Amino acid sequence: MEERLLEMRRMTDPAYLPTISMSELYQNVYQGRPPIIDGLLYPGTYLFAGAPKVGKSFLMAQLAYHVSMGLPLWGYPVHKGTVLYLALEDDHRRLQGRLYRMFGMDGTNDLLFAIHAKQLGVGLEGQLKMFVREHPDTKLIIIDTLQKVREAGGDKYSYANDYEVVGTLKRLADDCGICLLLVHHTRKQQADDKFDMISGTNGLLGAADGAFLLQKEKRTDGSAILDVAGRDQQDQRMYLIKDRERLVWELERLETEPWVEPPDPVLEAVAALVTADKPAWGGTATELAAALQTDMKPNALAMRLNVRAGRLAAEYHIRYENSRSHAGRSITLTLESPQA
Repeated sequence: MEERLLEMRRMTDPAYLPTISMSELYQNVYQGRPPIIDGLLYPGTYLFAGAPKVGKSFLMAQLAYHVSMGLPLWGYPVHKGTVLYLALEDDHRRLQGRLYRMFGMDGTNDLLFAIHAKQLGVGLEGQLKMFVREHPDTKLIIIDTLQKVREAGGDKYSYANDYEVVGTLKRLADDCGICLLLVHHTRKQQADDKFDMISGTNGLLGAADGAFLLQKEKRTDGSAILDVAGRDQQDQRMYLIKDRERLVWELERLETEPWVEPPDPVLEAVAALVTADKPAWGGTATELAAALQTDMKPNALAMRLNVRAGRLAAEYHIRYENSRSHAGRSITLTLESPQA
């Protein structure tokens, strides 16, 4: 009791700094969030930059449509969900014509548009949170463009200001478990690192989880290069061609094939244990090691599953939980229905 009181006093000290040890990290289970588009788009906040009139809005409409319909994009599996597209530089007439030309009569109620929204810091966050509450299966929100929701400031934006703008949106995306795509422009000056061409300071990219950069050699070209970089994904370069009739972007080729993580024998053994015939398992780490017939020590097995719980859920649809009670630690494995 005395130790608990001392700890409470320590935590209420204004100088208290919360820390967590490496060992404690390994003891915790952090459930992963499934991707929006496997290998391409994940929950978080991303910049999508390109020169004016390069075709960003057409590609945004394409992404939005494929996610709202659950249709594969360029061979990448897509997880279906509601999409909100803030088309703040468009009107309803232009949107109607563009969408009909791109997708024909196959409409969907899961893709919603707004051509007006409040600005960041004066109501936008509340609008987006309310939308997610009303549409709990929301996976993607596109803001086209970021400049339209920023407070007025001209060319006086600083690194700190840019970082705070994207950081505020990132906190919202993380809290809601969604992906936010922020459409933005590039500057005319060339740079050794293509991502340095994103207009503004490095604070924008520094606060984001990743970025897409769409470029053409000439404005009239029917082809473009899409570069992708992110914290939790492989850097990619895609060569795209625009269908001149439908105005959709098609994938011509990838510069490098996406890296695929090799199978994990422990996760495969768990998947063989937890099946449709036996969709749940519970017990201690020692009992699980025996059930899997592995030579791993129980504590090492539990630590490995703690770290790879997200992959177990994403690839095998098995939820892993490691809880503590008066009787000790116990592990629960549950087979769940695959998400769309």
